[in-house]
Amino acid sequence: MNNSNKIGTHQARKRFGQNFLVDKNIIDLIIKEIKPKQDDNLIEIGAGLGAITAPLLKGCTGLKIIELDRDLVLFLKKKFREYDGCDIQQGNVLEVDFKELAENEQSMRIVGNLPYNITTPLLFHLLSFHEYISDMYFMLQKEVVDRISSSPGTKSYGRLSIMVQYYCSVHPLFIVPPSSFAPSPKVDSMMVLLRPHTEIPYAAKNLVFFAKLVRTCFQQRRKTIRNSIKLLLPEKYIKQLNIDLTLRPEKFSVEQFVKLSNQMSELI
Repeated sequence: MNNSNKIGTHQARKRFGQNFLVDKNIIDLIIKEIKPKQDDNLIEIGAGLGAITAPLLKGCTGLKIIELDRDLVLFLKKKFREYDGCDIQQGNVLEVDFKELAENEQSMRIVGNLPYNITTPLLFHLLSFHEYISDMYFMLQKEVVDRISSSPGTKSYGRLSIMVQYYCSVHPLFIVPPSSFAPSPKVDSMMVLLRPHTEIPYAAKNLVFFAKLVRTCFQQRRKTIRNSIKLLLPEKYIKQLNIDLTLRPEKFSVEQFVKLSNQMSELI
């Protein structure tokens, strides 16, 4: 495998976190998982050199692409100029209003090999549009997939685990080795399916407060929940809470955080 940063005529750019997928077997596996259909409202984030784009277009008549690199936008527009349904937009995906891409209230299917340097903010951005999304198939760092799929009590369980699992069911699919990319990253990657809940299993009455509670607790993950929430609630109210506060945040499930958030938000 050629590990050069130059792929064809394009120089992979470190500042964009570019690692281009070049392994045909992995590409075939991804398409097999996605199963694109003709009438899907498909959105691809960071199409790169179009490794996944080409097979997606064979199964879906309409595909929107969001790509930050202007040179790649020109490359992709030339490569896929014969596809009338291929809409390629240059822009920062973190600034995209995905609600506008849900055409005629048709939910979106989102796919992408996400740049490692913006993975967390991008996931949070996409979760804010969860009601307009049917599923998301992402290539992420394996470490990130471990985090978002982890259970309470495990080392990788944290804020990202809770916030993603609040909105989605998480399904790790398969590991992708560094050799599947050019240039090769230094870590394993993994495909994951995120499927937004049609109905949130444990609904927070105040989402802003819920997010603040989770963030506050994991900023002090060595402290008990009781000690962490002193920053958010006076002691006289803490005594009224009907939940075990002696645990550390990594032992608290999504359901428990929602229950605690709902009780606290009523006392503020």
